[in-house]
Amino acid sequence: MRSPERVARQFLEDGPNLAWLIAVNVLATLVGVQFYVETLPDVPVYLWPFYADSPAALFLVTLSLTTLLPNLGRRAAAAPRNRALAYLHTLAFAWLVKYGLWTFVSLNLGFSAYFGPPWSPDAFWAYWFIVVTHLGFVVEAALLPYYGATTRGALATALAALLANDAIDYVLGLHPPLRYEPDLLLPVLTVALSILAVGVAARSFDRLSGFSRHS
Repeated sequence: MRSPERVARQFLEDGPNLAWLIAVNVLATLVGVQFYVETLPDVPVYLWPFYADSPAALFLVTLSLTTLLPNLGRRAAAAPRNRALAYLHTLAFAWLVKYGLWTFVSLNLGFSAYFGPPWSPDAFWAYWFIVVTHLGFVVEAALLPYYGATTRGALATALAALLANDAIDYVLGLHPPLRYEPDLLLPVLTVALSILAVGVAARSFDRLSGFSRHS
């Protein structure tokens, strides 16, 4: 059985595989945006990145993966590291983990609204497809620590941004469209997921502290 590191390196160090991964994320971003198209006109433009949560996560990881293109031909671990990249990789990781898990949580809190009557034909797309693809966010997030690093500032920024997103979602009522009206439990779990996502990032990434990584 191949190790997780070997699988990750196949995607991050091989040109065609990396290009395929980036292309899939671009396509998924566009598909995700379609989910919000009807409601976007009701949201101020400057809040769109905080409203369209899953497309925002996919956009961030697309940018993160694109930074590997100049590194092709070398180990992913040899990719350049600096403070700006640390912020990008940390935000992408935290957004992927948070909203991959949030989708699973939110759909299961309103399970009957998505699964419908027993064995509803709509359940494949409305529940299984969405849950499985969003849990894939968490799997993809696991690739980023193989080439990225983080800082305390990046972690603090990610936490502040995610909590601001939570406030926009539940104080302003601009959470992603749901088939049910959430009660207090979903906002509480959402905040917990923000903290969890940043905590996992802190444990997963190396710290950027004035060193460069060697191959």
